[in-house]
Amino acid sequence: MQITSRFTIAVHIITAIDYFQDKEKVTSSFLACSVGANPLIVRNVMRKLKEAGIIDISQGKSGIALARKLDEVTFYDIYKAVDCINEEGLFHFHENPNTNCPVGRNIHKAMDKKLLQVQEAMEEAMKKITLADVAEDTRREIRWETA
Repeated sequence: MQITSRFTIAVHIITAIDYFQDKEKVTSSFLACSVGANPLIVRNVMRKLKEAGIIDISQGKSGIALARKLDEVTFYDIYKAVDCINEEGLFHFHENPNTNCPVGRNIHKAMDKKLLQVQEAMEEAMKKITLADVAEDTRREIRWETA
């Protein structure tokens, strides 16, 4: 599978913005610390989220904020916004099947449609999960920790 960590970083960023927005000034440095990733990677993910209209970034007093309600943002929106896969698709097919072998010669034809079906099913499932679901589960876990 080829989904990059940009997906989980983006979900983490959005969840942290939601959780801390009324408690702290949310900055890229703050988010990089929460994510535990290089600030450059976090800023690149944030740029893509901003381009997709999911977050707002201001250099002033307000810092980073959500541009959309969490129940309006799905896993699929994030997946598309941060370019989790390349044009080849979710699955990377091995480079050089042996064309002198009957299996090697035909494996692509036998698998391509099936792999596309798997990717489409995953994308449909991603459209049903919102960031509100993640934020709610995160808040529940935080409450459980402090109980």
